[in-house]
Amino acid sequence: MSTMKKTHYDLCINGAGPVGATLACRLAAEGVRVLLIDHNALPGMEDPALDGRAYAIAEGSRRMLADAGIWDNLPNVAQPIHEIRVADGRPHEAPSPLTLHFGPEDAPEGQSFGWMVEARDLRLAINQTLKQYDTLDVHAPDLGTFTFHPDHVSIRLASGKTVTAKLAVAAEGRRSPLRRQARIGLTKIPYNEYGIVATIAHEKPHHGVALEHFLPEGPFARLPMPGTAEHPHRSAIVWAEGEGRAQRFHDLPDEIFAREIKARMADEDLGEITPTGRRWIYPLSAQYAHSYIGPRLALAGDAAHGIHPIAGQGLNIGFRDVISLADLLIEAHRTRKDMGSRELLVRYQRNTRPGNMAMLAATDALERLFGNDNPVLRRLRDIGIAGVQRFPALRRAFVRKAMGV
Repeated sequence: MSTMKKTHYDLCINGAGPVGATLACRLAAEGVRVLLIDHNALPGMEDPALDGRAYAIAEGSRRMLADAGIWDNLPNVAQPIHEIRVADGRPHEAPSPLTLHFGPEDAPEGQSFGWMVEARDLRLAINQTLKQYDTLDVHAPDLGTFTFHPDHVSIRLASGKTVTAKLAVAAEGRRSPLRRQARIGLTKIPYNEYGIVATIAHEKPHHGVALEHFLPEGPFARLPMPGTAEHPHRSAIVWAEGEGRAQRFHDLPDEIFAREIKARMADEDLGEITPTGRRWIYPLSAQYAHSYIGPRLALAGDAAHGIHPIAGQGLNIGFRDVISLADLLIEAHRTRKDMGSRELLVRYQRNTRPGNMAMLAATDALERLFGNDNPVLRRLRDIGIAGVQRFPALRRAFVRKAMGV
């Protein structure tokens, strides 16, 4: 917890996860006075046992992280994604011959499609960056009681002080207390699936190639990771299955777990596979808030939306919220306008919600289209994959959208 230097802030961010903390850093880099609150202590978030995920960071997100000062503080080199292969099929069989391949020629200006960063590395970089800005105060662990007034927000901290801000940002995740306090409606979409997250070491290099294999029980992804001294060739695995099957696979001995992973890797040959570290299992669902804004309130990240991980875009659309909101708030700061005005908040919602809803709809459609073994739908899938593969301009359009550029 930092020492509280002020009683009035330009804005208060409730939630110091990747979205909330990144927004705090991005704004503080421009001299905006920010109070960041979280009910957890930040050093505890660095524990590798808390989160086994790895994030695929899109180019637009990477640029924003660099502007916030976070990217240069990553403790390890991020792994670039040079190619993406998409296959459709069943486990233990060859994939459909109609596969989709995104190569370097599909990326703008020879850029990488994205970068793989482990969750703990991003957390370490964020925590380091939070210490760099004089206009940023962090209170964690602490809790705030928020009272919304026509021209400001009052925040009474459990640690004993009351402060004010022009705007509150809810970045507390899918169960956002501020969203509930504002009585903003929420629609949930259950998938009755669980995601298994693990890391594997393999005998042969991945060459920066990512694989997405669509299977009837759910998608399987192998994502390239940077190597370590002990394991020079590593990948992250994200594997969706129905609830009962997911738990059974999660609990398998390493040798059988590795065999099941290899069976889902289409025609990839990475040699011998060895699971490393622990495994995680997460329920999969989607949800969306009926509004991103309330009086003196903005929702960001999972407080506003949550999508199926089928396209690896969940954190990136949260970072797009950060990009849009930060641009508006920095402009208001420079022109000395009200950062919590209705006009600014409406602009934020117009800039973000349509695109986020389109991404939610697209990932939901992909999950429903590819998550079954209906022969008619399989034929339609193959036609669609072949169509995208045949037209380079269409592939490049998909890539630019996913990269956020």
